[in-house]
Amino acid sequence: MRQAIVAGKFYPANPGALRKELDDCFKGTTIDPRSGIKGIVVPHAGYIYSGRVAARSYAVLPVAETYVVFGPNHTGYGSPIALSTETWSTPLGQVETDHELAEKLAGSMIDQDELAHRFEHSVEVQIPFLQYRFKHDFRILPICMGMQDEETAIEVGMEIARAIADIGRKAVMIASSDFTHYQPAHVAESNDRYLIKAILDMNVDDLYSRLYAKDISACGYGPIAATITASRELGASKADLLKYATSGEVTGNDSGVVGYASIILE
Repeated sequence: MRQAIVAGKFYPANPGALRKELDDCFKGTTIDPRSGIKGIVVPHAGYIYSGRVAARSYAVLPVAETYVVFGPNHTGYGSPIALSTETWSTPLGQVETDHELAEKLAGSMIDQDELAHRFEHSVEVQIPFLQYRFKHDFRILPICMGMQDEETAIEVGMEIARAIADIGRKAVMIASSDFTHYQPAHVAESNDRYLIKAILDMNVDDLYSRLYAKDISACGYGPIAATITASRELGASKADLLKYATSGEVTGNDSGVVGYASIILE
């Protein structure tokens, strides 16, 4: 069992308080699933800072059998590309992983490794949003990416798309990523919108070119690239930015912010 490790930190540990926090995240946002969505990009900060941005993508997320959640590895533990097959627990209950999909990835560069996930928050913070939307009628495939170079991210996305197609799984990709870290708000937004242009064009090569050109500190660029790759392979042909915001809009301090974006690929 993979226990929740950031409950009480990034989101409330009490189930009732967590549901209320999620209600607040979705306040003013209409739940309107869009069946053609193949992937989304959402932030993974504390819900008070980025939850309303994340909710914009989750509000239109379609029902699927499995949600493949790509997150960056902030801790350095475990395999460079690691999937988890454990049951994941949050204050809202337990979620099973997709063992059949995991088995299709055996022998690929994606290792089964729980250590990479044990202390990592980037995947965990997405699960209560899925539980809020879909109760318990879904599975997840958590993938933690310590290696985020372009070649690796593309290969990961291709492997996932092949496995999904091989077993006919109805699946949606979720890229867990914040954008610029600890820059003045005007710098963060300028850099982030420059980077987001490549995501909206679904152009992985340009994503890396822009990331390096301005040394942008988006932490989940590999998960974003893998999600673009897999989504394109599964039929996505366009992307839309639903919301952009910074932590400064919550804290009132624009001197050093983190950027957040909600993007869909369909």
